[in-house]
Amino acid sequence: MLERWSPSGWRQKPIEQTPIFPDAAALAAVERQIASFPPLVFAGEARNLTRSLAEVAAGKAFLLQGGDCAEAFSEHSADNIRDFFRVFLQMAVVLTYAAASPVVKVGRIAGQFAKPRSSPVEKQGGAELPSYRGDIINDIEFTESARIPDPERQLLAYRQSAATLNLLRAFSMGGFANLENAHRWMLGFVRNSPQSERYQKLADHIGESLSFMRAIGLDPQHHPEMRQAEFYTSHEALLLGYEEALTRVDSTTGDHYATSGHMLWCGDRTRQAGGAHIDYLRGVKNPLGLKCGPSLSPDGLLQLIDLLNPENAPGRLTLICRFGADKVEEKLPPLIRAVAREGREVVWSCDPMHGNTISAGGYKTRPFDRIMAEIRGFFAVHQAEGTYAGGIHLEMTGKNVTECTGGARAISESDLRDRYHTYCDPRLNAEQAIEVAFLVAELLKTERLARNAKDQAAAE
Repeated sequence: MLERWSPSGWRQKPIEQTPIFPDAAALAAVERQIASFPPLVFAGEARNLTRSLAEVAAGKAFLLQGGDCAEAFSEHSADNIRDFFRVFLQMAVVLTYAAASPVVKVGRIAGQFAKPRSSPVEKQGGAELPSYRGDIINDIEFTESARIPDPERQLLAYRQSAATLNLLRAFSMGGFANLENAHRWMLGFVRNSPQSERYQKLADHIGESLSFMRAIGLDPQHHPEMRQAEFYTSHEALLLGYEEALTRVDSTTGDHYATSGHMLWCGDRTRQAGGAHIDYLRGVKNPLGLKCGPSLSPDGLLQLIDLLNPENAPGRLTLICRFGADKVEEKLPPLIRAVAREGREVVWSCDPMHGNTISAGGYKTRPFDRIMAEIRGFFAVHQAEGTYAGGIHLEMTGKNVTECTGGARAISESDLRDRYHTYCDPRLNAEQAIEVAFLVAELLKTERLARNAKDQAAAE
């Protein structure tokens, strides 16, 4: 029997990866202030995402989730948001065309401010200071005062999230996402890339299809699904005081929802079954993600699924697998078999970023070949197990950064210093992200054709 849940019940549980604020009274005052603010997202939107993810769980749609490793206050601008959204739309179009099924679009944005760290301290030279934990907690500047957790930063995170959401809603619903604009989504620095010609050909096909549809009376102006995009936000639920302050009771159902984002996930470092993060997440009705790393056993996964989705509701839980290219084909099959044996309804998604981080030339980076190797391994395992590879989860940006090596333009280790801008982990740049989309599209197309052949054989 599960304990009775309340939004503050997590405070009685052991907690990992949480900062110690020196002024408890100031922290409590900020949390009370945030609790009085309007919600950032609404319960109905979260329910819509759950329904869309249920289609992914059934093999009828694909999940594209991606965005910054950690949003930075200093990089918040309309241009950066627009460029990220443009790349995301391009990726979604590529995947939709290949899979011939809807793509559920979920950004790591408008709330992805807190980061777990492998060490509570950071050393530079002979100095040691508390680790940077994301702009919602402290500052990346390596000074003693900057690294002190400051509750006032949560107010800025809320306001930045609200502004970002406002612009994303305008882009997704105001005409920018119209398929007739597919040619215009190409970023300037990508135009001369190896991906440009492939994308332009795809955009030409879309334009021809739209011309045909218009000729038979199907005008995008009268069909909102062709000129609008459903776009959702997500982040790791790490700073639980902030999440509690933005927890609301839905007036139509009486259920609790986290209104800081449409989808929240629990990280690989905070998924203790008896811990604070799992306790908080089990009580909100948002769709949830659970990071699954190499240390997670099949029995441990089933225990967490029982806590987070005891009703086995389709679309409620996405398992975000992050093993590393060298471990995915060993570690993933036992988890898939355990979930299938117990009849659990989940979305299987691949995070090919976090298990493939290496050091090169004094920088953290992620080789493109390793990223794609894990994705291919993820798809191969699902094909062998007869299950559905339902999504990908990427750390990416719309900017022309040099943080991940490789890709069609072959960024080298010596190139990393050119435009290494990330606050935490290395991200795919726009060109690399689109390249991933094309490569995943080939896997999806192969999967679709194999499924169609299987269905046709069964019908005969």
